[in-house]
Amino acid sequence: PVQGLIDSRLTLRFSDGSSWDERCVFSQRGVFRLERYRQKQQGPSFPAAEISFDRKTGRYDAMIQERGDRAQRAQGAISLPADLYTGMTVTVLKNTAASPEVAVHTLVFTPEPRLVTALLHLDGKDAVRIGGTVVPVLRYRERLDLGGVAGFIAPLVGKAPPELRYWILTGGIPAFLKFEGAMFLNGPVWRLEQLLPRTP
Repeated sequence: PVQGLIDSRLTLRFSDGSSWDERCVFSQRGVFRLERYRQKQQGPSFPAAEISFDRKTGRYDAMIQERGDRAQRAQGAISLPADLYTGMTVTVLKNTAASPEVAVHTLVFTPEPRLVTALLHLDGKDAVRIGGTVVPVLRYRERLDLGGVAGFIAPLVGKAPPELRYWILTGGIPAFLKFEGAMFLNGPVWRLEQLLPRTP
């Protein structure tokens, strides 16, 4: 905790020198409230990107550079809804109490920010064995709903946001177990998972 806030950071380092560094600062006074966000990705595995926004200042700054292209940058004022959970999907899923579907907001940057709805759908149940105990696992799918004309055109031009999948260990304290999906638009499907326990 930092001044009553939770500072959550995810860092991934790859053997080719690539890195993914994401930081979310949020409060949890009755409900989660995202206050600040920063994400940086670089190296051969990703398009270069540096993105940040802050609820207190009401400002954002985004830079994206696709391979072979010039860097694109956008910055300015931004209004953040109360249920914005960019970078907090796992946190939300661990606290949904197995709800059939949860809808929250997230931001996508191109590099201008766009507010979209993230639909988190309970897809099924599995189980893993930890020692002599069988522990239930919930499977979720996440789909970004662009809405409007953009939502209709995106699949036709190959720009539809990728569907993501999450496995959450339940029973006692919920915990992240596995993720499958692309980590950027039109990127490859990657899998991130705990070494133990393994999903079926």
